[in-house]
Amino acid sequence: MVPTYQRALIVGAGPGLSAALARLFAAEGLKVGLAARNTEKLGGLAAETGAVLHACDATDPGAVEALFPRLEPALGGAPDVVVYNASGRLRGATVDLDPEAVARALAVSAYGGFLVAQAAARRMLPHRHGAILFTGASASVKGFAGSAPFAMGKFALRGLAQSLARELQPQGIHVAHIVIDGAIRSAARPDPEGRPDATLDPDAIAKSYLALLRQDRSAWADEIALRPWVESF
Repeated sequence: MVPTYQRALIVGAGPGLSAALARLFAAEGLKVGLAARNTEKLGGLAAETGAVLHACDATDPGAVEALFPRLEPALGGAPDVVVYNASGRLRGATVDLDPEAVARALAVSAYGGFLVAQAAARRMLPHRHGAILFTGASASVKGFAGSAPFAMGKFALRGLAQSLARELQPQGIHVAHIVIDGAIRSAARPDPEGRPDATLDPDAIAKSYLALLRQDRSAWADEIALRPWVESF
């Protein structure tokens, strides 16, 4: 059976992938909620997609718990698709990193994912229906020099996704982790000269998220990896 979804919440919303997801979900008839620490730059996207905006620090348990009931009236109910798209990036030599900044990066990449998934699952379980999708990265499966905090956070998020898939999928909730293994294309980061499609098109990525939502439950994927055709891996 292929589930039918009606309402989507994207946490960690911004330009790029989040915007592509919002546009595609709206085009598919889903009501869309967008949550981010700062929503000032999301007004145009909200107007374009009819999305509901709400400021939320995903690392704050109280803020996450309040997010859902505040969005539900405008969405017509609790979201049955939740995408966690927030990341805490921090680069530098390990010996030079500020421990408090590292803790913050881990909280955004992983702890926030737990809080959002917990709040979402509490609302999905009574209906035995829903989908929770986590955006991963190359760092989800391989740590790079000078990027330990990002790798730690993304490894943890992947572990969370794997545990939740085993726990929640038998109860009707599709959980999947998407490894974005490459650079996402943007106006500031176009394809290199002479290398068409060397970066990931955010609209193409969004279509893969939608494909996950359209999977028959007899063959759910709990992880997919997306990379450009020229990416070395």
